[in-house]
Amino acid sequence: MGSLIMGNTGSKEDENRELMILKHAVENTNEAFVTIDQNHRVLFFNKAAEKIFGYGRKEIIGHDLDVIMTPTCSRNHREAVARYVKTRIPGRIGHAAEMVASRKNGETFPASISFSVTEVEEQLFFTGIVRDLTKTQELQEQVMQSERLAALGQMVAEITHEIKNPLMMIGGFAQQLTKETDDEKNLKKLNIITEEIRRLERLLADLKEFHQVRTIVSEPVDIRELLEKVFSLVQEECERQNIQTEVTLDERALTVSGDRGRLEQVFLNLVKNAIEAMERGGKILIQSRLSGGQVEIMVKDEGCGISEQDRDKVFAPFFTTKKHGTGLGLCISKRIIEDHGGSSFFLKSEKGKGTTFKIRLPLYRGALEGSARNN
Repeated sequence: MGSLIMGNTGSKEDENRELMILKHAVENTNEAFVTIDQNHRVLFFNKAAEKIFGYGRKEIIGHDLDVIMTPTCSRNHREAVARYVKTRIPGRIGHAAEMVASRKNGETFPASISFSVTEVEEQLFFTGIVRDLTKTQELQEQVMQSERLAALGQMVAEITHEIKNPLMMIGGFAQQLTKETDDEKNLKKLNIITEEIRRLERLLADLKEFHQVRTIVSEPVDIRELLEKVFSLVQEECERQNIQTEVTLDERALTVSGDRGRLEQVFLNLVKNAIEAMERGGKILIQSRLSGGQVEIMVKDEGCGISEQDRDKVFAPFFTTKKHGTGLGLCISKRIIEDHGGSSFFLKSEKGKGTTFKIRLPLYRGALEGSARNN
């Protein structure tokens, strides 16, 4: 296009043709073009600008540029334009700058803008090329987060190693003293020490799990068999706390492809959370069923529930409402389900009325093929 302009013969027909080409190019580029006059009125707004800001051309042409800028950015921009009009010193004009822009729906977003100025018949016109930096900043944050987590993971591994050995020694001595003493008061203290050591060991294990490189060893896993095993592990504790269990599992062999140990960890964590949520008895319900080519597992309790303000935080690392919780159980569980291609980890809860978790996992391909043959 540049060579076309440079080769202009000067005829009106050629000028009009080149203007049409330029207008078409600017109109259809992926970059947002916005042109204003020196009074801040919008004169041109291409398709990309409509897409970024959410305004139709007819809605914004002739209006003040303020509608697509935050007050602070608008004030800075007005000052830059006024300074150029008065002094003709470019300043920031011609250089890219970052700003906070506003969409029609009121949402603000990070953007970069590069302004150029044109003078026609003693009138100044400013054209800005705007780029939405939302995705760019998200990617940058992801990279930084990955780097932070990698460094933190290395530090956690070293700290865990340093703590684990003396902790084992303390635990060993506590057990030995427990066997050697008959004093009830000292036995109570030793039991507290032993319990706290176990809690620290759980925390170290969770920290290691949270920060280690995730590897999934996949094999066909029968969900019915897995859930029955999970309940066998907690049955004694449920009886001790007067908690009823109701298990309704699909009679079909619902098989998923996954890491048996990690999936067991997820469901055991959910059931144990349900037990801890019911201090005065109650019922835990667990169901499995086939739904749209996926295996859906539900764990429901009649416990204390989760408050509305805490619901969005339960999957966040280190968030816990439990006295001795690490705040990593649900975070790790959700990540394991995502690593298995799970489509959802749904939470429904009401304070004082219990909590329901629903998980969906893709049905094992072999099971799908077998089902198709049977049909």
